[in-house]
Amino acid sequence: MQFYLDAFRTGDPELLPPNPDPAMLADTDALPDEVDVLIVGCGPAGLTLAAQLSRFPAIRTRIVEQKDGPLMFGQADGIACRSMEMFQAFAMRERVEREAYWVNETAFWKPSAERPGEIVRSGLIQDVEDGLAPYPHVIINQARVHQFFLDIMARAPNRLIPNYHRRFAGLEIGADAVTARIERLDDAHEGEIETVRARYVVGADGARSSVREALGFRLVGDAANQAWGVMDVLAVTDFPDIRKKCVIQSEREGNVLVIPREGGYMLRIYVEMDKLAGNERVTDRAIGLDDIVRAAERIFRPYTFEAKSVSWWSVYEVGQRITDHFDDASPTQGARDPRVFIMGDACHTHSAKAGQGLNVSVMDAFNLGWKLAAVLDGRAPAALLSTYSAERRAIAQTLIDFDREWAAMMAAPLKSPAVPHGVDPAELQAYFVRHGRYTAGVATRYARSALTGGTEHQALAKGFEIGTRFHSAPVVRLADAKAIELIETMEADGRFRLIAFADRGDPAARGSKIRDFCEFVAETLAPRFTPRGRDIDAMFDLRAVFQQGHRDLDLRAMPAPLRPAKGPLGLTDYEKMFCPHFKSGVDIFDLRGVDRERGALVVVRPDQYVAHVLPLDAHAELAAFFAGFLIPVAA
Repeated sequence: MQFYLDAFRTGDPELLPPNPDPAMLADTDALPDEVDVLIVGCGPAGLTLAAQLSRFPAIRTRIVEQKDGPLMFGQADGIACRSMEMFQAFAMRERVEREAYWVNETAFWKPSAERPGEIVRSGLIQDVEDGLAPYPHVIINQARVHQFFLDIMARAPNRLIPNYHRRFAGLEIGADAVTARIERLDDAHEGEIETVRARYVVGADGARSSVREALGFRLVGDAANQAWGVMDVLAVTDFPDIRKKCVIQSEREGNVLVIPREGGYMLRIYVEMDKLAGNERVTDRAIGLDDIVRAAERIFRPYTFEAKSVSWWSVYEVGQRITDHFDDASPTQGARDPRVFIMGDACHTHSAKAGQGLNVSVMDAFNLGWKLAAVLDGRAPAALLSTYSAERRAIAQTLIDFDREWAAMMAAPLKSPAVPHGVDPAELQAYFVRHGRYTAGVATRYARSALTGGTEHQALAKGFEIGTRFHSAPVVRLADAKAIELIETMEADGRFRLIAFADRGDPAARGSKIRDFCEFVAETLAPRFTPRGRDIDAMFDLRAVFQQGHRDLDLRAMPAPLRPAKGPLGLTDYEKMFCPHFKSGVDIFDLRGVDRERGALVVVRPDQYVAHVLPLDAHAELAAFFAGFLIPVAA
């Protein structure tokens, strides 16, 4: 991280100076009459969006929640590799890694052929393939993830703190704003209605979303008519794989998913319970904690399982549902830009078996956050916001389709001559391996659009596939020889990254491709789109990766735009240039298939997805790409 750009300050560098305008501070109990963004719901999606918008002092953001305080127990716990990359952008990845359980292997268990009623291990596999991501798949209490986001918000310039005891009570959509009604639930003000005029409202209020209901949208889909129990438990057991993620198929007692939790002792266990009738809901069955524990004991045989303490448990029904629209600008309402959005469980619900709920939800927010910031900052037209629903609904549909298939396999009976439609343990394991990239969160691919370029030049950087997340690799920073993952430079600050991979020539030579490109960015591209008075890299974060080793280059001879003067003191930013990490035996040019003769430009969106791959000399094409969705500054 970089700090002290304007002056030295003692104390925690992550505690940013407060906004000098008291009216912008968001740590008050009363809601203001007007805001830029009103977020409803303090789940993972809502807090991700709030944390991102809190980075922008000029944007007035408020987040309301009907509960009386932060989440304490239960709910999601699996953090995919891709989400860890996003957490890195928020500078919270190391906190998660330090506390979390790391999923290294997954064990598969099946019924014993020799001992009826008992289980035996059928397979043991690496959880995530080598090289897929720089960070691990981990397990941590969702409440801790919430707290990390809350800490970021509280340290931001506007000191954003949620307003609890607030229930969303309705909205009216106007031509230039949305009027939201918020009912207070706290004892001192119970029943009082606050009216907030917001430029944008975002519903992140869960599967029973009041914001979605106010828009007249429904979750459409079906239920699997299968009840599952889940518990966070401290248990004594002789089951040998209890500290590994496990998928267990029993002969007649149902299936179990074991997820070791952080701390070394706790477990989360999903237990298959009763099949439901077509018109029956899980609430119609009186399934209690004892039923879940007894079912787990039967499935673990011949091993013992003794639940000593259960901190949280629930019973739920598997179902897959999705809304048709993720914003209020549906085609039936005519052509206009959206003002109300829904995210996370408010627009897609599914089972917990693949651990995708939290992960897809935070990506909804990461997609929308930078777009809202760009529009509210005047850097992009409001039409940009329509791309949120266009991009994320397609991803949600893929999730629903995958979850329907995976949940059905998890609940299917064991395949046998008497049950030919069942699932063989080998099939289940093979399916898990085959979809490993999806469950790691790295299979998302955005279709070609104004934000995602064509593939005409993809061969210049084969490993940075357009429309997919930026696949990081290790590099060495030229200025100080520090080895880092390149994705560590991509913060959640709303900027586009221009990663210029140099060709084989001398980068210091006058007329070199890399020098000409850097000068084009500094003299033409950045001035065209960067608001006056801001640093040269406020819109486009230009960085270069050279082919030479870091000891073979003279920092002072590199193109001047890679050593920009920044801040009120005109300090030099020395962290823009990188070289291959030869000591690790990995060269990013080889690892990601970058053309050594021609070099390549990789354009990365603020949400870490590759927007385009272009030749270094495609100056006009790059300018035209950004002109398609950004607003040039006034002459």
